Amino acid sequence: MSISVDDLELLLDAAQLGSFSQAAARRGWTQPQVSQRIAQLEAALGARLFDRHRRGAEPTAACLAFLPAARAALEALAEGWGQLQAGEALPKLRLSCPPSLAAVIFGPLLRRLADAPLEIRCDTDHSPQILQQVLSGELDIGFTLAGPAVAGIEQEPLCDSPVVAVAARHHPLAGRASPLALADLAAHPLAPQRWGAEADELVRRLRPLRRLASPIHLLQPATAARDLALWHGYIAFVPRLAVREELAQGLLVELSLAEPELGRWRVVMLWRKGKRRQMAREQVLAAARTLAASWR
Repeated sequence: MSISVDDLELLLDAAQLGSFSQAAARRGWTQPQVSQRIAQLEAALGARLFDRHRRGAEPTAACLAFLPAARAALEALAEGWGQLQAGEALPKLRLSCPPSLAAVIFGPLLRRLADAPLEIRCDTDHSPQILQQVLSGELDIGFTLAGPAVAGIEQEPLCDSPVVAVAARHHPLAGRASPLALADLAAHPLAPQRWGAEADELVRRLRPLRRLASPIHLLQPATAARDLALWHGYIAFVPRLAVREELAQGLLVELSLAEPELGRWRVVMLWRKGKRRQMAREQVLAAARTLAASWR
């Protein structure tokens, strides 16, 4: 099946104007030429695209379903043509991670790749959606929380970070050397990040320990809980990785707890398996490994 650029442009004109004669006038063709080209396009696609009537032509449901793909094809062609006109284009890679990982990964990773001959587009989404987008080829590399193995996807562990309790350095509990019980923390404003099922269990245990029936809000992303600890006197429960810089700078203090481990944040890097090496992708993977090594 062969569909020309003229065919797609004509289809968009006819659908927008609702008239073969107006589409013909816009393109400098005759109305019979337009009717013939639309008929050939319908034969190629195996679907009726327009209902013809005296007042013009109305797009069918099949036509409306096809229009986004036609429009996207023309936009992609125009973008490619623009890149050719501008000279040799740099390779483009698409990356994504959950919102709580964005500050930890994207900025430091791009700093390491500042001089690399490639362009990176970063986005955020939930881990299951990122996995599906890597599998479908919409994303080149994904950073997610660990999940089950999936056929066709490489998964490389980057970090296994414990969840910790943190407070600003001027917080009343920040200077306590002895381990703190949950009851000690429950008397203060609390900001647990919702890192997983263990966060719900932590809140369930904390509620009966509160002296007042005040709410405990589970937050996303981790930066929201971090900011409440930094600026508003809260104790935040977050993965240590999410507040690594603030701990290193002394802005936040990790509280010692008389508790078993609260939970863990297991971060993995995903990409689609393939026999052919992609040099641009390999550069990003190598930079991510170097970044992850600095977390340890």
